[in-house]
Amino acid sequence: MLPTPSTAHVSFDLVYEPAEDSFLLLDTLSSLSETAFLRERFSGATTEAGCSSAPLVLEVGVGSGVVLAFVAANAHSVFGRDDVLTLGTDINSFACSAASQTVRSAVTDHKSHSTFLDIVNGDLASSVRPNSVDVFVFNPPYVPAELPDRSRHDAFNARSTGQKSTTFEQESYLLELSYAGGKDGMEVTNRMLEQIPSTLDSERGVAYVLLCAQNKPEAVKQRIREWGSDWRAETVGSSGKKAGWEKLQIVRIWRST
Repeated sequence: MLPTPSTAHVSFDLVYEPAEDSFLLLDTLSSLSETAFLRERFSGATTEAGCSSAPLVLEVGVGSGVVLAFVAANAHSVFGRDDVLTLGTDINSFACSAASQTVRSAVTDHKSHSTFLDIVNGDLASSVRPNSVDVFVFNPPYVPAELPDRSRHDAFNARSTGQKSTTFEQESYLLELSYAGGKDGMEVTNRMLEQIPSTLDSERGVAYVLLCAQNKPEAVKQRIREWGSDWRAETVGSSGKKAGWEKLQIVRIWRST
């Protein structure tokens, strides 16, 4: 079993704490089936065109950074190569700072040869160059709950000058960003799904998106397949059944070759 990166430095009053969903992503990405899939897709073997380029892994909504740090620290185990590039984004500036420390520490502790690029404070994948991402990871705010009032975002996204601590209202808002997904828990995820085709590398790009039962994952997968005849969407990880439903699922999205 690969070690879980430390998040002891993270303030969970401001940043989403790793939970069942986070650990399901770690288990899925390191499973025998997915490491075999990723190793085949991102083989570092030399071809007539030269060695295949280093894969870029993007996690959107990076939170504490535990998932991205896991990938960065265990790049060789997951991809069969060390030259993996990792990048994250989060709308919560406190999460960006925490995640950066998580990834850097994990890379150092495990003497990984992967390259950590940055954590960008921004909305979803809007700051990323089109068709540049090889592996996309998203643990979205999936709980069916009203979206936070974003009119307060600028005021709550950092400490004001002279502010020594955060307020309860500020902390509540930042944590709401991490779990409240709107109608069916899908409003944020739907926005991200719309960006995936233009975010992924057009040939080898693959996405891993977490869904819960209330998100209607079978309908989501069918909608993705309707993007075109070469698009695929399959469940590759789950947390087990509850009342006949998969409680949490990891859906892999990719184009067939």
